[in-house]
Amino acid sequence: MSRKLKKGYYVKGQFVAEGSALDLEYKRELKGSDEPSRTDLKRESDEQQKLGEDLLTLRAELMTRLDLPEKLVEAVAEAKRISNFEGLRRQMQFIGKLMRKLEASKIEEIRAALEEQHMPSAKETLLLHQAEQWRDRLVADDDAVGQWINLSPGTDSQQLRALVRQARKDAKPEKPGMAPRHGRAYREIFQLVREQLTSAHDQGAEASNADASETDHDD
Repeated sequence: MSRKLKKGYYVKGQFVAEGSALDLEYKRELKGSDEPSRTDLKRESDEQQKLGEDLLTLRAELMTRLDLPEKLVEAVAEAKRISNFEGLRRQMQFIGKLMRKLEASKIEEIRAALEEQHMPSAKETLLLHQAEQWRDRLVADDDAVGQWINLSPGTDSQQLRALVRQARKDAKPEKPGMAPRHGRAYREIFQLVREQLTSAHDQGAEASNADASETDHDD
């Protein structure tokens, strides 16, 4: 079955699809005006509406850092409390209206905050690397299991040893020269180690905060 060809035209050997950003740019040039078209305005409005919806998922500290207008902050908080579909739809339209009043620089700040939220924190990245290193050591080195249990006595040692044995068995290639395989046990070791590291990190942070609090009281 033949594919349906896109509507458009060629400019200096380059195909320009109708409705594309390049098409809109050429049309503005032909009109002799830099004013955005209705299509441009509609697309920008839709993007700001979507950003407004994404604000509902933004973490509190990132929201505070943005220093948004009080009216918008209150509108977002109210939207989180609304359970009625129609009521929420109207509230989101109101948020979209407030978003369109923001300066372009503030819109970019919101985009940056949302991107930051979806990126792993430095702590999470460090824990991931540590978990990967310990997993590989546990599978490769017989002494590593004992070392890990000494560092993390809360670990179920029988479960860990069973997972290590299975991971080593799974890793043996079917034929000489083939790369080692990583099965379910390999992934479960990583998960177990990561959970223990996260727990230890959180407990250390709580102890540090408690010590700091006691020092403040002593002062």
